Amino acid sequence: MPDHIAAEAAAAEAAAAEAAAGGTAAEVTAAEIARLAGVGRAAVSNWRRRHADFPRPVGGTETSPSFALAEVEAWLRAQGKLAEVPLRERVWQQVCGHPGGAVAALVEAGCALLVVRDRPTDWLELTAVSDDRMATVLRPVLDQVLTARLGPGHPLHRSAPPAHMPLLRGAADLAAELGARGAFEFLLGRHLDANPRQYTLTPEGPAALMADLAGPARSVLDPACGTGTLLRAVREPAGRAGREAAGGEAATPFALYAQDAAPELAALTALRLALHGAAEVRAAAADSLRADGFGQLAADAVLCHPPFNERNWGHGELAYDPRWEYGFPARTESELAWVQHALAHLREGGTAVLLMPPAVAARRSGRRIRADLLRRGALRAVVALPAGAAPPYGIPLHLWVLRRPAGRGPERTPPPAGLLLVDTAALAGEGKAAWPAVHRAVLDAWTAYDRTGTAEEVPGVSRCVPVLELLDDDVDLTPGRHLPPAPAAGGLAELAAVRERLDDTLHRAARLTPAPAEAGGADRPPLTTIGELARAGALSLHTGTGADEPVRTEAGDVVVPVVGGGAVARVVTAETAGAALGRNLQLLRPDPEALDPWFLAGFLRGTANTRQASSYASTATRLDVRRLQLPRLPLADQRHYGTRFRALAEFEDVLRLAGRLGEQLVQGLYDGLSDGTVTPQ
Repeated sequence: MPDHIAAEAAAAEAAAAEAAAGGTAAEVTAAEIARLAGVGRAAVSNWRRRHADFPRPVGGTETSPSFALAEVEAWLRAQGKLAEVPLRERVWQQVCGHPGGAVAALVEAGCALLVVRDRPTDWLELTAVSDDRMATVLRPVLDQVLTARLGPGHPLHRSAPPAHMPLLRGAADLAAELGARGAFEFLLGRHLDANPRQYTLTPEGPAALMADLAGPARSVLDPACGTGTLLRAVREPAGRAGREAAGGEAATPFALYAQDAAPELAALTALRLALHGAAEVRAAAADSLRADGFGQLAADAVLCHPPFNERNWGHGELAYDPRWEYGFPARTESELAWVQHALAHLREGGTAVLLMPPAVAARRSGRRIRADLLRRGALRAVVALPAGAAPPYGIPLHLWVLRRPAGRGPERTPPPAGLLLVDTAALAGEGKAAWPAVHRAVLDAWTAYDRTGTAEEVPGVSRCVPVLELLDDDVDLTPGRHLPPAPAAGGLAELAAVRERLDDTLHRAARLTPAPAEAGGADRPPLTTIGELARAGALSLHTGTGADEPVRTEAGDVVVPVVGGGAVARVVTAETAGAALGRNLQLLRPDPEALDPWFLAGFLRGTANTRQASSYASTATRLDVRRLQLPRLPLADQRHYGTRFRALAEFEDVLRLAGRLGEQLVQGLYDGLSDGTVTPQ
């Protein structure tokens, strides 16, 4: 072992004697054993009763015991019931079985991955010893790496030493497959998917838009960072380091500052950002309004998705806080407290972008603060996003773009005479925002306004509204109330075109309507499961992970959602092939010489089939694809079924199109009649 590692190990011996550093075996439940083996839970119960050598429980309860993962794997493999467990699943099981919980496991894995990325040679030396010895020698190296990347006061500074060496070794193996960043993103993504109600997540689309609105910045703060999505969307500006190398001004370091009231989120965000790039990362674990972790920071930009509708935000104890430059927020106006906190942390001319509930733009209790933000030029734009852009998904959230006024007295830069208002509701796609169109429209309007102080009016979408027009008794900044209406459904010509398409689609639906059904025979062929077909090589399974190298779909693949219940299996065609497989999706790639894809997708959609393969967590229904069943049939018979299933899928698509066209025509006629562009005759 190199001298510097040996010296660090000697310094850590005393600490290691006090902290037990031995690994703890990962544990699995009966349901998880069933998933590993691709069988139903009843089969696991039968194995426990029939096989005296089945592993004994090591934890859990009498009604829900847990078993040592290593013992279970060895038993299944000896019985011929288990192929090699994929590395990703093995590491994920170790995360789930960590004695401190999944978050503690993610923190330990993230720390190890940071060493793997920043000091790969040292990591190889550290892992060449036993687990007990590795736990001893890892701590000092880990402290050095964390302090170098996160600073001396980081949230992990006083954390317990890593104790689960098999997890750390597995995470490093996963990094060899996905990269250190990809490995951490995979594990964190699986944890977030498994606990959807535990975290308020900012989707990547709004996060990227907020980062672009903030513009180039070398120091960015998120005072309510959550899992770090906003700061992860920030790109380092180019050009400054080159001037330093050429003998110009010294480069300002690219720095990201994160704070969250939950210590585990502050730690996860710090590790996520450190693994994501080369920025200086500083994180604090405390309530930003009550215990500001970066009191003296004047950042280039602030991005924030604050908690909404908080009554207990510190109203009673922060009455004389100097941050309330634009007025003391009412108890019901916690979001305006976050707005002023963001402004207080900007340098002059710096930009803040906050995701806000729409009520903040119109509540009477906040009108005085809104008015002062307008008069002094701090609030520059309010953007209404389509409903479904971010949680809570049922309402159209707003983006507020603010800028700290530059200069004092006579040297003060005059603010723009108008406020940019943008409403993107008309740009929404089917069921969710069409983000490329939303992103482009908002950024185009903001870029023009930011450059000239005004923007071209686009009916129904954007307008620069004079501040004086807004300073009435309500100071209502809701964009839709100040924008000229868009032409009703594109005018009469578009309504006529929609009606013609609807007529053609309805005729097509009539032609595709299935013939009357006939009763089936009494004899049913034997069934097999997807798990058995996968082990036999008739198909392969792939999971959407959101990693750096996503799985790409190919023609003939079958894609199945695994969260939410009611599987809607879809066959990938040549026109739709090449897309990246997203999270919460499972891809089945059948061998065309063994399985017909339309036959496969059709049987996967059976109601009874999906019901018996579904499990219920406290927050969602999850489908175990390996347990789905289909009949054992020759390929020729499969193709007969496949032809019928394909016709049903085409009929279903036509019905959906007819519904969308009908809604578009009805709404267009409502709009036209109400605004006078269409007459009742």
